[in-house]
Amino acid sequence: MDRIKVFLSALLAGVCIALGGTAFLSLESKLAGALFFTVGLFVICLFKLHLFTGKVCYVFDRDLSYALDLPFIWLGNLAGTFLAAQALLLTRVGPALAEKAAALCRTKLADGPLSVFVLAVFCNVMIYIAVEGFAAAPHDLGRYLALFLGVAVFILCGFEHCVANMYYFSVASAWSGKTLVWLLLMTAGNAVGGVLFPLLRRASRS
Repeated sequence: MDRIKVFLSALLAGVCIALGGTAFLSLESKLAGALFFTVGLFVICLFKLHLFTGKVCYVFDRDLSYALDLPFIWLGNLAGTFLAAQALLLTRVGPALAEKAAALCRTKLADGPLSVFVLAVFCNVMIYIAVEGFAAAPHDLGRYLALFLGVAVFILCGFEHCVANMYYFSVASAWSGKTLVWLLLMTAGNAVGGVLFPLLRRASRS
């Protein structure tokens, strides 16, 4: 039952990321798109939903049960982004979203595996900064700045976020065997980036 709740929370988190991705695809300005994409992570943090890229950062701080939840969170995020994408494709905005996402996906899938992995590592360094900053900053302004700047920077830099890419691949109908492999590479890179920064931070304090 607990895993079902985790999955449903992750599904909602996937929908939130899809909403942020839709805002990004809908805006001509990359800067504006990066800022408005943040609405997804903002709602996730506010409602304490389960997002793989945020949760993986704390895997070494928690017990085995927490680690075993991560595959369910990943699958829930995938389900949420996919369902949101399919729903949007039924609307008048669907074709424009699909066209914009398809161009984005072609760039991602044409990239090399090492590049994809490294870009994903850096992405989750920024996600850790955003999530930890939101949780730990003593003042509201600092919390919101950490969240918005952390997310906006990873988007503007072209870093790879596995859950955002679940949405882009879905709305572009770009799924294939290679897409799945690249998504798993992004997931692995996000996991490494998510734990690397906090582990080094802890080592620097000891």
